[in-house]
Amino acid sequence: MAQEPRIDVSLTALKEGQSEPTKAELAEIAGSLKPEVWFTTALSGEAGGRDADVVWDLTGAPYKGQTATGQAAVYYANPKLGLRKPFLFADGFNYGPSDLPGLFSYFNTVADGRPGLFDQLLAKGYDIVLIGFTERHTHIQANAEVAIDAIRRAIAERKGDERLTVGGVSMGGIITRYALAKLESDPQGDHQAATYLSFDSPHNGAWIPLILQQMAYFFEDYTPAGPDGVKQAELIRSPAAQQLLWAWVENAKYKGPVATASDLRKEFLADLDRVGNFPRIPRKLGVSNGRRDGVGLPLPAGEVAFDWQALIASATARFQPNKGDKERIGGMHLGLAVRRSTTTEVPALDSVPGGTLDSFGKVATALKAKISDEYRSGTFVPAVSAVALGFDPVKWDVDPAAAISEDALQNGHLDAVKFDDANTEHSHVSRVLVDWIVKQLA
Repeated sequence: MAQEPRIDVSLTALKEGQSEPTKAELAEIAGSLKPEVWFTTALSGEAGGRDADVVWDLTGAPYKGQTATGQAAVYYANPKLGLRKPFLFADGFNYGPSDLPGLFSYFNTVADGRPGLFDQLLAKGYDIVLIGFTERHTHIQANAEVAIDAIRRAIAERKGDERLTVGGVSMGGIITRYALAKLESDPQGDHQAATYLSFDSPHNGAWIPLILQQMAYFFEDYTPAGPDGVKQAELIRSPAAQQLLWAWVENAKYKGPVATASDLRKEFLADLDRVGNFPRIPRKLGVSNGRRDGVGLPLPAGEVAFDWQALIASATARFQPNKGDKERIGGMHLGLAVRRSTTTEVPALDSVPGGTLDSFGKVATALKAKISDEYRSGTFVPAVSAVALGFDPVKWDVDPAAAISEDALQNGHLDAVKFDDANTEHSHVSRVLVDWIVKQLA
């Protein structure tokens, strides 16, 4: 039987004679670590973009006793005609509330002197409906109920019978995937969508290096909370992160399997399966910020990404080794608290083709550690996940570093996909992807 991917942590003692840090030393470390949520990324373009024509308040049906809320910002192709050809697009993975004006500006960025994605769609008669969430970090199922409210509102407000396009960026594509599939599983749940679109959405899971997750938990214990009470690991411990990440740890000491560590992810995958996994009625489109040809990032597996040493603390992060048995991924210490971590049978996902996140850079910057520019970003959404190849989202019985064949795409869950020409930043709106989306929706 194959070994399940896992992490092990050694609580190594420091050398004899070393003592606990003084209050002054702890205060110095705490003062140098900014109290903020790690791994967040804002999607925001240039200021001064178009204002929404109308904003809808959204309320989802209760999920586990929780009622999620949000808003939809509506941009009409022709305000005099109202809503005629709805293009619903949901916000993605992050902490806190959505910034819908920022999201519109980001996806409407002008490149090469040509109009942005949304301006091109507006010119073709599409009405843009951006779906935002009050808590992007809550359960995917809860925010899917918000998306369902937006879909029903669009159907009710629509003039005519033009079918909907529904999708989203990053986790927004997962939220709307679940929402459409759930509506199809309900005899009274007609979503009237002709097309589904996911934009670098981690259909089979996303990746944040396990050593960096551990550091978020470890150092927040020594850092005061910010004015709003949040700390470094708030996003990592959130329901959304647990459901989205293929590998997750619950704290800096956790030892055990990483692909099945969260009951929330197991529950979400079961819920997806229960509603059919993917919607069946609409044509399913997807784009990846990663390359198709197997060319990944030049990050050497197992090598040190950064090594921070302070008087009473340290942190070393290595790029994820490629599988193996008890391979070193790094460690950290503060005073007498020491962690040294290894992984077994975890693939080297930092360097595979896919949409990137400056995860190593964000943590190095927070710690004021030196890091080379080329080491700042690793893969966040592997291309094999963004294009929804047909592999097990827990076992990951796929080679994420290999070129993706036509046969693999034919056996996947999407009807048509597009890869970027380079491994670009997660959610990057490249001209290659924009032109393909506009052509597919023409």
